[in-house]
Amino acid sequence: MNDEINGCSSCGKCVPETKKGSGFWKEFAKGIVLSNPVFVLALGLCPTLAVTGTIDNALGMGAGVIFVLLGANIIISLLRNAIPDLVRIPIFIVIIATFVTILSLLFEAYIPPLYESLGIYLSLIVVNCIILGRAEVFASKNGIVMSIADAFGIGLGFTLALILIALFREILGTGGLAVFGFQLFRIPILSTSPLGFFVSPPGAFLVIGALLAVFRWIGVLDNE
Repeated sequence: MNDEINGCSSCGKCVPETKKGSGFWKEFAKGIVLSNPVFVLALGLCPTLAVTGTIDNALGMGAGVIFVLLGANIIISLLRNAIPDLVRIPIFIVIIATFVTILSLLFEAYIPPLYESLGIYLSLIVVNCIILGRAEVFASKNGIVMSIADAFGIGLGFTLALILIALFREILGTGGLAVFGFQLFRIPILSTSPLGFFVSPPGAFLVIGALLAVFRWIGVLDNE
């Protein structure tokens, strides 16, 4: 417990956490805006481009990344003083792959349509640079409380970015918005002549670029 408050002095790597309460919310909030994985760090762009054609896929991928990131950060933080430096990356990958396997089995068993829709990109979470990066940069150097805050913040920031991109792509590309089979609305003219380009990967590049330009124009990402 003292490691959570004062940092671990035995390994020489831990970051002191003198204000655990405020530090928790600071780490959580940082992942949503200042260290947003997609719009600031530009990480995890392959699944971002691939699965944001619909809101359903964005929600599924976001939930999966939060699950794996949270589980991996907790285990790696707990074992950080017992993992040898020379083999830390292979061990991190084994831990991450374990949670991805659990996630894949759960999706296949309980939500097979989403499992099939996400396809190979669900399994590729194991090599998602966001998760391995947080394991190396944060969880291996901090206590469990801060690692949980980091996982929730980064995971939620990634999920919100996916939802925002998918929102524009689905509306422009299909002329409406549907969530898990429930049609929320349709735009009269656009639904009869949708801009199919936006549900393709080049359309994803265009939407991400436009959002980045808007965020920088209004100053949201000035502190990156």
